[in-house]
Amino acid sequence: MELMISKLLGFTLILTRVSAFFLVLPVFSWKSIPVRVKVSMAVLLSVFFSTVTQVGVEAEQVGVVEAVLLILNESLYGLALGLIASFLFSAVKLGGRIAERQMGLAMAQVLDPLTGERSQPLGSLLEMIFMILFLSANGHHLLLMTISRSYAAFPVGGPLRISALAGGIVEAGSVMLVAGLRLSAPMVAAFLLLLVVLAVLARIVPEMNILFVSLPMRVGLGLLMAVIFLPLLSRFVSEFSDLLGKVLPL
Repeated sequence: MELMISKLLGFTLILTRVSAFFLVLPVFSWKSIPVRVKVSMAVLLSVFFSTVTQVGVEAEQVGVVEAVLLILNESLYGLALGLIASFLFSAVKLGGRIAERQMGLAMAQVLDPLTGERSQPLGSLLEMIFMILFLSANGHHLLLMTISRSYAAFPVGGPLRISALAGGIVEAGSVMLVAGLRLSAPMVAAFLLLLVVLAVLARIVPEMNILFVSLPMRVGLGLLMAVIFLPLLSRFVSEFSDLLGKVLPL
């Protein structure tokens, strides 16, 4: 009986970390995926991890308060690791939003069918393309490897390492900003050149309505640069694993 209770407690702790990790992780957290599928995936992965993971918790030595604290620790581990991966994924959407503001589409919004939230069209399109490239390169194996490695770095039932998790989240946020700016740098440079050309035209042809002329030019240049921008996404897919390995506190 005590062995069964110990196994059940260990499985509950592993299920808590896996569920919290999937709760905020892109692809797995999309509303377009049915809840039953998400629950089934979390349970199956937890069953697998429970067979290969050593749980350093003795059920007979754990009271109700200690069990609640252990579950809270595991949920914090899963949420922190999921947030770190989610921040790196958001670099592509951030680059698209920077380009959209340069195109004059800051107020344009569409319903994202994946998340069920309002988002901007170019950022959502680039994110979908990046997800397709990421999954085609077996990127989901990298995410599963991340949660697997977390049990070696943060053993189940061990002390909570808040400093390591907070440092990883902060570093992931800074990497997201830098990567987003780096991905959108060619677009920003092209729009800067367009502004110079429009300024010269305004001086040469003062009677020209620069605002009226610039709007279609900005949108057209943005779409052209988005097509040129696509090869950078495939390169970022290969860089994603390196960034994830550097940012994760594992």
